[in-house]
Amino acid sequence: MSGMSLETMQRRMLAAVMQPLTPEDTMRERNEAGERMADVAAEFVAPNDRLTAFERLEIYNRQYWFRLLGALGEDFPALRRVLGSRRFDALAVAYLKEHPSRSFTLRNLGRELVGWMRKHPEYLGRRKRLALDVARVEWACVEAFDNGELAPLTAEEIGDLHGGSRLGLQAHLQLLELDFPADDVVLELHQRERKGASEGGARPEMGEMKPEALDVERRRTWLAVHRADGSLYYRRITKEEYQTLTALGRGLGLGEALGAGFRRSRIGPAERPAALQEWFAHWAGLSWLTKPEIEERA
Repeated sequence: MSGMSLETMQRRMLAAVMQPLTPEDTMRERNEAGERMADVAAEFVAPNDRLTAFERLEIYNRQYWFRLLGALGEDFPALRRVLGSRRFDALAVAYLKEHPSRSFTLRNLGRELVGWMRKHPEYLGRRKRLALDVARVEWACVEAFDNGELAPLTAEEIGDLHGGSRLGLQAHLQLLELDFPADDVVLELHQRERKGASEGGARPEMGEMKPEALDVERRRTWLAVHRADGSLYYRRITKEEYQTLTALGRGLGLGEALGAGFRRSRIGPAERPAALQEWFAHWAGLSWLTKPEIEERA
């Protein structure tokens, strides 16, 4: 220990603490380099009259993983129920090995999870597409709850819109195209989570949980997740609304965005003005439309 620099000591301890646990939730006897963890611990941890250096380091190793796994479980409780606790924990450990916490806040821990799940379908069991959709809805909830809020367009600004107008979308608005009605699944499973809490309001321990028996038919669903008055809301939207809003979010002018929105649409030309009037009334009422970012920066 005496010949080790502070930086080297910190890096050695960080690697030891971040090392995955055994299936029994204990610290591994050897690290990936084959070193005995008892020897590694002795480099920077002193024993005391009750615990060896290994045992003292194991406390940090276990708490690191328990905290991260708990945080992912709190952000993705419906996914955990869809997969079951064993499969979810295996997925979480594998994900965190590739994407360890890099932020000062655990809020960002699941940022890469959906993309990682697409690359590693072997962790998703039989209901791969449903699991992906559930994870996408749950991460959209995190983004919608935490993202900022921009000044919405005024009624006068909306009245002045024309085909070349460029619009921005509210920062907390999340738009999803899903293979399943996963918003219903998430709502149902979140309600079961809340019912599992004690009468005192405390969360129960995350014990073993079998996969939920769900009867969900595959059905293309378009969803907006947004925030209003500090609360989260889901709103089903049409395919045309989704395509229009995502086109606006990409920076297309209003005319081009509407062209993209009605591409391959069953809504006939005669019915489109009424549909547009209804859409804009909802979007304006929910404050989804803003000035584009480039105008905000200017």
